[in-house]
Amino acid sequence: MLNGQVSHWWEQIGVPEPRPELRGHSTVDVAIIGAGFTGLWTAYYLAKAKPDLNIAVLEARHVGYGASGRNGGWLTNTITAGPDHYRTTHSIQEINDFQLAMNQTVEEVINICAEENIDADILRGGEFEVAYTPAQEQRLREHARATSSWQHTDSKVLEAEEARNKINVAGTRAALWHPHAARIHPAKLVRGLAEAAERLGVKIFENTRVKTIRPRQLEFDGGTVNTQYIVRATEGFTAQLAGHHRLWLPMNSSMIVTEPLAESVWDELNWSAGEVLGDYAHVYMYAQRTADDRIAIGGRGVPYKYGSRTDLDGITPQSTVTGLSEVLHRMFPQTQHAKIAHAWSGVLGVPRDWAATVGLDPDTGIGWAGGYVGTGVATTNLSGRTLRDLILGHDTALTQLPWVNHQVRKWEPEPLRWLATKGLYAAYSQADRSELKGREGSSPLARIADKITGKP
Repeated sequence: MLNGQVSHWWEQIGVPEPRPELRGHSTVDVAIIGAGFTGLWTAYYLAKAKPDLNIAVLEARHVGYGASGRNGGWLTNTITAGPDHYRTTHSIQEINDFQLAMNQTVEEVINICAEENIDADILRGGEFEVAYTPAQEQRLREHARATSSWQHTDSKVLEAEEARNKINVAGTRAALWHPHAARIHPAKLVRGLAEAAERLGVKIFENTRVKTIRPRQLEFDGGTVNTQYIVRATEGFTAQLAGHHRLWLPMNSSMIVTEPLAESVWDELNWSAGEVLGDYAHVYMYAQRTADDRIAIGGRGVPYKYGSRTDLDGITPQSTVTGLSEVLHRMFPQTQHAKIAHAWSGVLGVPRDWAATVGLDPDTGIGWAGGYVGTGVATTNLSGRTLRDLILGHDTALTQLPWVNHQVRKWEPEPLRWLATKGLYAAYSQADRSELKGREGSSPLARIADKITGKP
């Protein structure tokens, strides 16, 4: 089994040839920190809208090194933190508009891939979330009722037999499905997006680590960039920037992928239409059937490293691999003898209120987007289009969406951050264990943990 080496996705297609480093002192119109989905979508849309802009993307390692090249490949319409998060601050119509924008974002990514000839293994099958314990079923049905009160969600409850006919998860009690989602190969998408941006004249510099952000200026190892606008697109690595240590918590998520499975296994699993798969556990899982007939499945391992430490090229503890394998085999007993081909980990950005944000401070020229909490494959595209409009000074429907310029307090200092995260995820894990043993309702441990974390 391979472990680390960034991700299976990059191992499969090969890390791109290194791009040049930036050194010395330079001036550009827009400087973007981070060559993941957020930074690249922003560069792409800005370059299309105003081809004469001098746009530079500065990346500490290589294109798609972070979450954009390691995620589960869910292109889905989720509003991070959910629509209810905005109920006290925005109108029902504004929130419904947000959901519609997310639906349209899924279509936008698919359309751009077609226009730019990006083959990202896209297969649109919707999002399928299964419940296989009584407590999970209760949460599923509560979520379905809450979801039905909003427009454009288009969710449907599938009872046990109908759900098993779509994806045959062992012990299925019910599932919730909606059509606004697709499976993708994340490294193929981020590689293709980088190449599309470069064709438009965007310059991407790799192995160029930004250390400090100032109004209209970046400082990196080896020089500075003076610029009219800065975009901070660093997601889970934001804590490494000076002055940003407590802004977003870098949450670790891990994945494993099986060897290709036999057709006879897929015949039993009924999983053939490109659905992305999740569940209603407190420490939830996420999965896809890959284009080459593997199951890629992810979830929490060690959720947080002391001091907001982030990365060892995706190296994953064996205990995490074992835990994810147990989830895989419990849901799909047919995979008991399948080899695990690769394990890897990465970080995602978690704001204190678990709600993503995009914005621009016109006084400093500093823009930002992130805090996606694992929902970024589609949301990054909406970020890029929104930042385009904000930077170009266009007042549009996108710049009026509820998450624009959303502000939230910082996370607590250490050791409180580490103690709380470690303790709270232990509580979630214990709650899941009690529910797997047959507990009828959600564990009080999980409800208490939700209140403390601010998790929706």
